[in-house]
Amino acid sequence: MSSEQRYDRNMLEQTKQQIRTLMNEIAQISRTEVTPEKFQTEFLTRVVRALGAIGGALWLADDSGRLSLGYQINLREAKLHGDEEANKMHSYLLYNALRSEEEPNLLVPPHSGGNDPNEGGNPTDFLLILGVISTELEKVGILEIFQRPGTNPTTQNGYLQFVRQATRYATEYYKDRQLRNFSDRQGLWTQLEDFTRNIHKTLDLKETLYTVANESRRLIECDRVSIAICHGSRAKIEAVSGQDMVDKRSEAVRLLGSLASAVVAVNEPILYTGDSSQLAPQVEEVLEEYVDVSHTKTIAVYPLTARTIDEKDYDETERDKLVIPPPFGAIIVEQIEDANVTEHMKKRVEIVVEHARVAIGNAIDHNSIFLAPLWQMIGKSKVLVAARNLPKTISISAAVILLILAMIFVPWNFNMHCEGALQPIVRCNIFAREEGKIDVLHVRHGSIVRQGDVLLELSNNELEAEWRRNEGEINECNEQILALKEASYEAKDAEKIRIAGQLAQFMERQKTLDIQKKILNARREDLKVRAPIDGAVMTFDLENKLRSRPVQPGQILMEIARPEEGLLLELQMPEKRMGHIDDYIRAQRETDPDAKLKARFVMTVDPSKNYDATVVEEHDRAENRGTEETTVLIRATIDSTDLPEGTRPGASVSAKVYCGKRALGYVLFNEVVAFLQKTVFFWFE
Repeated sequence: MSSEQRYDRNMLEQTKQQIRTLMNEIAQISRTEVTPEKFQTEFLTRVVRALGAIGGALWLADDSGRLSLGYQINLREAKLHGDEEANKMHSYLLYNALRSEEEPNLLVPPHSGGNDPNEGGNPTDFLLILGVISTELEKVGILEIFQRPGTNPTTQNGYLQFVRQATRYATEYYKDRQLRNFSDRQGLWTQLEDFTRNIHKTLDLKETLYTVANESRRLIECDRVSIAICHGSRAKIEAVSGQDMVDKRSEAVRLLGSLASAVVAVNEPILYTGDSSQLAPQVEEVLEEYVDVSHTKTIAVYPLTARTIDEKDYDETERDKLVIPPPFGAIIVEQIEDANVTEHMKKRVEIVVEHARVAIGNAIDHNSIFLAPLWQMIGKSKVLVAARNLPKTISISAAVILLILAMIFVPWNFNMHCEGALQPIVRCNIFAREEGKIDVLHVRHGSIVRQGDVLLELSNNELEAEWRRNEGEINECNEQILALKEASYEAKDAEKIRIAGQLAQFMERQKTLDIQKKILNARREDLKVRAPIDGAVMTFDLENKLRSRPVQPGQILMEIARPEEGLLLELQMPEKRMGHIDDYIRAQRETDPDAKLKARFVMTVDPSKNYDATVVEEHDRAENRGTEETTVLIRATIDSTDLPEGTRPGASVSAKVYCGKRALGYVLFNEVVAFLQKTVFFWFE
């Protein structure tokens, strides 16, 4: 046996072994639970490699029998894309092979057919090998291989047998997939039954939203489901799965609402798995912002509309007149860690969207009925007039009527409540007059000081440097003046005139420097903060608050007061209640020009006893002291002389200012009336 024969036999054996290996790999792939996309790629790649073909394509059939390209290898070599007639002939060939009840001719020579356009043909330069993939329930698609022409019939028959075997393995894969789909569908129907029963259980909007969010997450098997409802042109997140309430101030919730608003405006669902380049610009921008905050890997947003419109129900003339209802909200499905979206998840999301659309739409329609709670109450009111409940109903009605009459006709003290504190009558805040750092603190809390005593000393390096510079300039100016005076004694007449001019300039500069020195000396004196009045230091913990701290001009450093001379009441009255006080005092002064407002207060440390006071001063300007509402400062002298011994300045009090008598109902609900006047009645005037 020659070496060439042995070489050919070895090559043949190696080729057969490679083909067996590839066929085993095809068989193994067909028995694994991979996605259709991955199976199509791996399957076609190995078939083309085993046959040593130019390329191939896997065509998939949908429910209507239309073919679409699933995966291809070197399809451009067939040169079908640019030739409309060739593409049409090739398409008829595939459709006829798929629809044929009998086994069609699966080996199609190059440039064959074409006599009858409906029969199709092979317009390419290659031998086409076709394999139909079909199960008992449906025809899945066609495997098409582009092989080199010119091989003998035996080899071509071998190609065909290999393709038939490969299509059998593909058929097994799609059969197993159908069985898994049937199993999943059975489980889905069970879960779907529970899902629909729960979300349609109530027409309360809030309860429906949270039920849809939680049940949808369980059915879809995702990480989070959120529901957004449109309020005008904006969508707001109203329910999130796994949460009892939504924190609408959260940055993530706000951005998710913006994303829902953008999708609702476009009225097209979106699916993001890491690439947002295919989305509308307005959606892409808010989506990227939300993903940066939430780190979500996958997010799907589906608009919810009141109803769907099937264009098949309308003829051509009516379709242009269709009015598609705007979305009333959106459902957002998220995967936090996994960016893989399976067909299983997609189908369940579509089912959830359809049922959620109906359930939430019904709840919104129900809650939008005018005076719906009243109609519900009227519908249930028949129980009240039943024979056994009639005495109770009459008794309760009588009590309600009496209560309403009391609210209208019974007068009651009308008082304006506020908070305040007891403060010394004689007190003074100590301010810094210069910028600097506190070096020396001469007093502490409780220290008794006299007017003019130094309380603390500041240091200011810049001021000190400026003072020393001024001193140097003054000394230099004085020396120049002395030198010019001496020089004028010996100078001639012309020279004396020049020296006299220079001397006048330095004398003027000396005056300016002296004025600057007086100002700097006054500023240096201001570094010593002195007591403006006699009294005691009232500020606590001065050492920690002030020692070695920089201060600014106008900053309050401490307070000095004389509590032994008495206390007064400082009240922070909310501005919204000042109208009642002003109306009452104005009415009182029409008969008595010297009329004063009366107040009563209790101390926080001992609320069991109350004390009387008389209002002596009202500020004419409202202030916001860092609280939620604006207040007006009211000062009142304390009429009672029996304040507890040891009452400290600054003690908190709760006070009420007397504003006459009004109907009991108005006393209890005057703030409600004011709110309605401001927010409701005002807009109808």
